[in-house]
Amino acid sequence: MSSTLQDRTVVIFGGTSGIGLAAARQARDAGADVIVVGFNAEGAERVAAENGFAGWRAADVTRPETIVPALADIPQVDHLVLLAGTFVAGKVLEAEVDHLKRAFDERIWAAVHTIRVLGDRLARDGSVTFISGALADRPSAQGTAVLAAASAAMEALARGLALELAPVRVNTLSPGTTDTPLLARTLGAHRDAYVAALTEKLPQGRLGTADEAGAAVVFLMSNGFMNGETLHVDGGARLV
Repeated sequence: MSSTLQDRTVVIFGGTSGIGLAAARQARDAGADVIVVGFNAEGAERVAAENGFAGWRAADVTRPETIVPALADIPQVDHLVLLAGTFVAGKVLEAEVDHLKRAFDERIWAAVHTIRVLGDRLARDGSVTFISGALADRPSAQGTAVLAAASAAMEALARGLALELAPVRVNTLSPGTTDTPLLARTLGAHRDAYVAALTEKLPQGRLGTADEAGAAVVFLMSNGFMNGETLHVDGGARLV
């Protein structure tokens, strides 16, 4: 059955930009009390004020000691969304191992620490939503092997936690290449050329939008029978 988000507390890590911000706005419009968590306190506060969110927090997901105070005063979380993470690229034979580890620190271990911090404050009839990405299915040869592994691991973690945390639902969003600030930061001056080459191959002839991916996050929160699943929102990219 589907459940309303009205008056439910939604906490979105990575909710200050891109897909996370789009999901936060849509959850707010659905009546949820949205708290966004960002890396930068000033930025998180500004985004929360501009969008009428219920609150904001600042935390570095790779440092558990910052997650504890960020969540300490929230009595219950109905829906937890973990979208924080950077594009950790580097070839296994060349990159610093500590740099490559960050792909797992920002995803797997951030999820473990956050869920442990919340404990029984995570509502039994609520949900957890992770993010993976197209690399989980189609890794490239451009130094993304470890990031691809971390993305695939998020999907496996969600399936395991759907059993371990039951009846809490745990799902994963797997977006295709999405037009967000992260894409621009990652590609820099090469963004336009990359996008032009990619869109020629995609069935829809365009990138996804943050709003489209954000709507999928809201669906995973609000559909009470989605559990242990990975929802692909990639415009058919896996087909080509």
